[in-house]
Formats: sequence, C-alpha cells, structure tokens
Amino acid sequence: MDKVELISEIGINFAYGNNKEQFLDNAKRLIRLSSVAGIPYIKLQKRNPDISVPEHKKESKKIVPWNDNPITYLQYKKDIEFDWKEYIELSMYTKKQGSDLFASVWDMDSAYFMTEFSDIVKIPSAKITDLEMLDYCRNEYSFKIMSTGMSTEEEIDKAVSVLKPDVIMHTNSVYPTPIKDLKLGYLKWLKEKYGTTIEIGYSNHCFSTKVMYVAIGMGATWIEAHFTENHNLWGSDQAASIEPNGMFEITKAISDYGQVIHDGYGPRELFSGEEKKKESLRG
Repeated sequence: MDKVELISEIGINFAYGNNKEQFLDNAKRLIRLSSVAGIPYIKLQKRNPDISVPEHKKESKKIVPWNDNPITYLQYKKDIEFDWKEYIELSMYTKKQGSDLFASVWDMDSAYFMTEFSDIVKIPSAKITDLEMLDYCRNEYSFKIMSTGMSTEEEIDKAVSVLKPDVIMHTNSVYPTPIKDLKLGYLKWLKEKYGTTIEIGYSNHCFSTKVMYVAIGMGATWIEAHFTENHNLWGSDQAASIEPNGMFEITKAISDYGQVIHDGYGPRELFSGEEKKKESLRG
C-alpha cells in the first residue's frame, strides 16, 4: 500500500445560521479549511427530499435556528439543499482551492444531478439497497464508493454485485460511534474478501482521530471523516465530526506514513550516520 486518500465529509455541517447565504459561506469556509489541510477530496450530501425522506418522517417537527417556529422535517431537508447555481459556485470554488468536490447521493434525481459536477460518487450506507440507483451509478460514474453501515453481509454482497464499486468503506452508522462498537476487524474481513479487486476504506463517525490510524494499519487506503469548525455548532452531525486541528493532524500523519513505507524492504543495511554511532557505542 503506497498511498492513503483522505475525504473531508462536509455533509450537512454547513447548515447553521439564519439563511441560505450563510450556509453557502459556511460551506466555502469548510472547503477552504479542508484544502489548506491538504485534503484532496471534499464531499457533500445531495438529496431530493421529496423522494429520499421517509414518509413517516416528513411531517414530524424540527426546531431550526433559521425559523422562529418549528418546521416539518421535510421542509428542514429542503431548506439545507443547494441548488444547481450554488453547486456550480461550490464546485468552481473547490477547484480553485486545489481539491475535488463530489457528493453522497440519496436518490435517483440526485445521482443524475451530480453527474454534471463529478465523475466520483458515494453511495451512503442508507441507500446501498437501492439497486436501481446503484445500477445507474455503475454506468454513469467512473469512480464509485460505497459504505456498509446498517447493512447485512447479504445486502453488501448484492450491492457490490450491482454497483461494482472501486472502494468499499467499513463504518458504523451511529453518530457518534462508541469506541467499543467500531469493530475495525471488519476491515481485515473486507480486505480478504475483496482486496484483490476493490480498495478498502473506513468512514469515521467517532470522536477519536487515532482510530483512523488503526484503520490504515489494517489495510484501509481511503479514509473519510466528517469535518466541522466546532463540535458545538448546531446540526445533527457536528458531534461526530473532526475539528480543524484534528484534520491537520490526520493529513500530517498520512503524509508521514507515505514517506516511511517506500524504503527498507530487504536485508538490513546501516542507515546514514549509524557508522559513527556504531563506533561510539560498540567501540
């Protein structure tokens, strides 16, 4: 394994403040911070709420900071969706920062929508049983990633057979995930099962950055982490996200990892400077 790729999952962490203009500014700030940290891939979530929100949740009430009165969950999801013009703006902004923007797609409309902005697509854990969408994404995107949260082995096998993913990501869909429930041994299972043809990744929903290093050591070549400016900001995913200092720590560690794995295979030779050290310690 020569390289580990990192994805900054902005997701819906931009959705705080009083209006859509603030959401857009928040998203740009998260994109800029991610790019400055050296993260090459930045991910949003794309939905058509009328399709993707389950019927039983549409009329439930949601308290949001941009409305004085509770609104329906369906309206909340509509309020935080970026439209075509806003995606063009965010996509161009991300490219100027030196990174690539793509999205998790939650329905067929969104899968079609995002083909105009990226040739990379992520199938979120909640949607790997949508075989029609998986079949569409297999044909319309050149690079496909899927997560395995809340799924049985049989559901994962079926999704893999339809989507033909380039990356399979282990994850636990509880936000935030308790350490005891990470079960990173599943990465080894995936590696043994698919590793000759599909890359293995890990999508983190845990407070700790250290578990991502464990995932890399167990064979993950793609790491995804939710990113926030501050855990205390409003939003359902903020508590399971990594703050800027953590993101900089991760990118530095991955960079260091890339430097130390390339050399050293074969019979041991003395390192530069060891001859002198050998003389002083062994005589």
